[in-house]
Amino acid sequence: MCCRQADKQAPGCEEYNLFGDISRKPLPPIPGEERRRKAPPAPPKATDESTGPEQQQQQEEEVEEEEVVVALYDFPGAEAHDLHLEKGQEYVIVEKCDVNWYKARNKFGEEGYIPSNYVTEKKCGNLVQFVWYSKHVNRSKAEELLKKEVKSTDRLNLGTVHLLTHYHIKETQGSPQQYYLAEKHLFSNIPDLIEYHKHNAAGLVARLRYPVGKQDTSAPSTAGFSYEKWEIDPHELTFMKELGSGQFGQVRLGKWRAQHKVAIKAIREGAMYEEDFIEEAKVMMRLSHSRLVQLYGVCSQQKPIYIVTEFMELGCLLNVLRKRRGSMGLDLLLSVCLDVCEGMEYLEESSFIHRDLAARNCLVNDSMVVKVSDFGMTRYVLDDQYTSSSGAKFPVKWSPPEVFNFCKYSSKSDVWSYGVLMWEVFTEGRMPFEQNQNHEVVRMVTQGHRLYRPKLASENVYGIMNKCWHEVRREKNETKAMKTCVQLKESNTF
Repeated sequence: MCCRQADKQAPGCEEYNLFGDISRKPLPPIPGEERRRKAPPAPPKATDESTGPEQQQQQEEEVEEEEVVVALYDFPGAEAHDLHLEKGQEYVIVEKCDVNWYKARNKFGEEGYIPSNYVTEKKCGNLVQFVWYSKHVNRSKAEELLKKEVKSTDRLNLGTVHLLTHYHIKETQGSPQQYYLAEKHLFSNIPDLIEYHKHNAAGLVARLRYPVGKQDTSAPSTAGFSYEKWEIDPHELTFMKELGSGQFGQVRLGKWRAQHKVAIKAIREGAMYEEDFIEEAKVMMRLSHSRLVQLYGVCSQQKPIYIVTEFMELGCLLNVLRKRRGSMGLDLLLSVCLDVCEGMEYLEESSFIHRDLAARNCLVNDSMVVKVSDFGMTRYVLDDQYTSSSGAKFPVKWSPPEVFNFCKYSSKSDVWSYGVLMWEVFTEGRMPFEQNQNHEVVRMVTQGHRLYRPKLASENVYGIMNKCWHEVRREKNETKAMKTCVQLKESNTF
């Protein structure tokens, strides 16, 4: 519409050229040049006989080379020492304080702390920095998103004929490698190709007008509200409706500083080893992953102690499975398993053991993303019934023999529990071994009995569960399970 040309073969738009010569194209950037920024002229240094010309040149290059990142989300900054981020703007990394927080500088020379997961490195091959890039959208999901867009435009423009078309980006053979949609228009990289076809159909059915249905466009959680901030002032919390109660106490919806929605757990007195947990909370806050419920901090200076975490709109996975029984497709059930597996893989890489993985300890947000919660919390429980295998509260039905016989926890025991969680998902929330008491389950599992195959689970999916319940080699089975889940989901063979 912008160039008013009706012919499909019309050349379309050209970028405005200041010099009036549309044939003049800018020279391609020198590789790596976009990452360089001119440093302010350094004051002349006193000549040092020990520093040769080669060493001086190397020092100058180190000064010039700066890591430039692009903001993926807005970040207002919670504290005075934070730096405000604006989506799409560039920033220079001054210091990488830890894996979750960087110190950065904006174009005005202002410095402050930023969350590392809100930025991505600015370089030619990094597609994450572009709004049209969707890493986790496969072909079937793309079709679903496009069909939703067609339905929404039908409401506004009755009688329009819609054509759903896939454009596959092809590569040329030989060197240098180039990319194209239309054979006569070759590009050295994918961003240039996308930018050109946004303005020019160049023989295609239509231009690439705008990206559709970005999944999860909301900003991710940060590891704490600011760098090194784990103690939260209770006066900054607003308490809202009750969400439920767990083994430690009541859970309420709340807001931090009247703007950030959070879940607030009030720890019942005598429910846990409080001092030990508070020390561990500082470590747990550094665990940050898109498939873990983020711990933001604690209020430890008064009674009761409050634990402040990320708020998940749909609540417990077990309840979601039961409420939506019969309406969740196989694709969605496998996505649930994949979400949990990604979170558990991260915990294993971080040498952290969950100890109580089950559908009841996973939460779901309003985008149907599932996140693992309450990892490592069972170590601080003071309830004897919960920690004793003879009591009804002990998670015997999710535990391998080495746990209910010897209380031996490891990443292997988490893998076993993950297999049981998959069973819960594909039975849409049934209780494992529902006809048996705990002492019967101990005997049955020890003798080699395993859960039956759910009706919704194919042989492939049930095979993954059985790998998790293999007693001899379980240490790498969860990673294998995740890779198998991905393959099944992408190939639609589940």
